[in-house]
Amino acid sequence: MITRFSRRALTAAVAATVLAGCTGSAGSTGSTGAASGTASPAATGSPAAAPTTTPTPTPKPTGAADPALKAFYGQQIAWAPCADDPQTTKIDESLVQCATLKVPLDYANPAGDVLDVAVVRNPAVKQDQRVGSLLVNPGGPGGSGVDMVKRNPSGWAGPLHDRFDMVGFDPRGAGLTSPLNCLDDKARDAWVTTDAPGADHGKVLAEACQAKYAKVLPFVGTRNTARDMDVLRGALGDQKLNYLGMSYGTYLGSLYAEEFPDRVGRLVLDGATSPSTSLVQHNIEQYAGFERALKAFAADCVTKDPCSLGKDPDKAAQKLAGFLDGLKEHPLKTAKGRTLTANAAWTGVLSTLYGGEKAWTNLRNVLAFAMLRDKGDYLLDLADGYNGRGEDGKYGVSADAYTAIHCADGATDAPAGEQLQAALAELAAKAPLVSGHEPTMALFDPDCRIWPFRSVEKPHAIASKSDATIVVVGSTGDPATPYAWSEKLTAELGHAVLLTREGEGHTAYGKSTCIRGSVDAFLVDGTVPAAGTRCPSD
Repeated sequence: MITRFSRRALTAAVAATVLAGCTGSAGSTGSTGAASGTASPAATGSPAAAPTTTPTPTPKPTGAADPALKAFYGQQIAWAPCADDPQTTKIDESLVQCATLKVPLDYANPAGDVLDVAVVRNPAVKQDQRVGSLLVNPGGPGGSGVDMVKRNPSGWAGPLHDRFDMVGFDPRGAGLTSPLNCLDDKARDAWVTTDAPGADHGKVLAEACQAKYAKVLPFVGTRNTARDMDVLRGALGDQKLNYLGMSYGTYLGSLYAEEFPDRVGRLVLDGATSPSTSLVQHNIEQYAGFERALKAFAADCVTKDPCSLGKDPDKAAQKLAGFLDGLKEHPLKTAKGRTLTANAAWTGVLSTLYGGEKAWTNLRNVLAFAMLRDKGDYLLDLADGYNGRGEDGKYGVSADAYTAIHCADGATDAPAGEQLQAALAELAAKAPLVSGHEPTMALFDPDCRIWPFRSVEKPHAIASKSDATIVVVGSTGDPATPYAWSEKLTAELGHAVLLTREGEGHTAYGKSTCIRGSVDAFLVDGTVPAAGTRCPSD
């Protein structure tokens, strides 16, 4: 899912127990009139120019206390069985319920255009012991909460589904909620795999998105999605929000706690991002996380068979990086006529590191085919899976949400001159192997320098003013959201406790029975994990 050569905090991989949705599909854009539904917002605009700041106001009072929002909070959600997808033969999506939620496009103008937010619900198994609703978000930004629940109804079996209605929703710009799909499939093929991006690489996407979605882009930021989440809470009839957010979903949960401190119920933030860190510094630290994970994989590989990285653990990672970088001059052909570029190869390798040690065996085999047999098919398949490209060559709709949401969230820092050189030097020092391919693009991932819309949002520490304790979950070997970020978020939130998983891979809930038990106990019974709790990986 999502785009090109990044090491971003993507949709959390929650093993076989929970499906983190990666499949997007087209959906409605929205309607006009207070929760009534008529004409959709126009999606027109001129090509991208210099970015303009578009405020994301905080109308006071917020939420249900605002008379202008009363109709949204009081709406009745019309649930109906989801349509069964014939392509998913092992899953019956009709077992869960689908609906749409009406929310304002612009919370400063609730009487204006309205968006339809796609929502799905899997009712609690033990209705007589029901705690309430549990909202979930898989990450991204751009991941589908609808798919997270709908694509694996049985994956939530256990205490959570016994006691909660499992509720997923698609954030603005993703999935079925005003999905952003700016490039056609052929153009995206080139955009996500090119080894020669050029100076206008970011501009190509920015202009395409502005031309199609100019009316929606200013309002896709995370704070507006947090407000949508509160409307959903109210419409579901819950007094407090119970929430499990992973990866980027931890930022969404953090902003909710900041915006609506009196409505915080039981929040779990797994694989924490760092809201107070600038985007450029965020990328440097994330690349450093993948550098460490790549070296850990390479050191393990030389002890196994087959391993195409030799037998010297000190040279294995460098050998792998050299091979991947070498594809820039000598790309590999595949059986289907496509080309494995260095860009795509790096994407395939690093995306696999999200899975931790259990994914290393597959990565060893894939690399053996590429490095020893000159067959790039399997490595390109890994890149396609990360980029959201189906076997039919069509891409999902979550890719562009990543850029649009990040840029709307106030990614205004764009170092130049000496600051740029200092940032590049820091990146080269902390992640020389994984950043060597395109270091400048690594810093500006996504590239918001030419993006036409952004909010006044700034990176900042989020201190929870709620009395409720928030549980932050971090993994010591997480490449995408380094463990230090979980420590940092816990300290900044104040009313928070850190639950730690020892081991490789992104997020913890699906990788540790111990973590899962602690999280379930907190969400179901309110049992706060003891400070300093550390759990092994399965």
